Amino acid sequence: MITLFNRKELLITMDFNKQADVRGILSANKIPYIIKTINLQNSQVVGSHRGRVGNLGIDQEYSYEYKVYVHKNDYDKAMGLINMRVSR
Repeated sequence: MITLFNRKELLITMDFNKQADVRGILSANKIPYIIKTINLQNSQVVGSHRGRVGNLGIDQEYSYEYKVYVHKNDYDKAMGLINMRVSR
């Protein structure tokens, strides 16, 4: 079980396909993971810039940030698998 206290950040990306590839690698190797998705266009504060001007001109491809976490004991194995895949 992955908790706040035993997890380690494996990857931060804004690329949907990259995070999907990483999830596939982790799943194929039976490494548990957690994905935290952050909507960067979401107005958290009343009166934010987006609330005044909307999202005109903002590249929607960069609207989300994906953070992938694994158990700290699985970090080295997961990083090795991801690096091996990227280097091919």
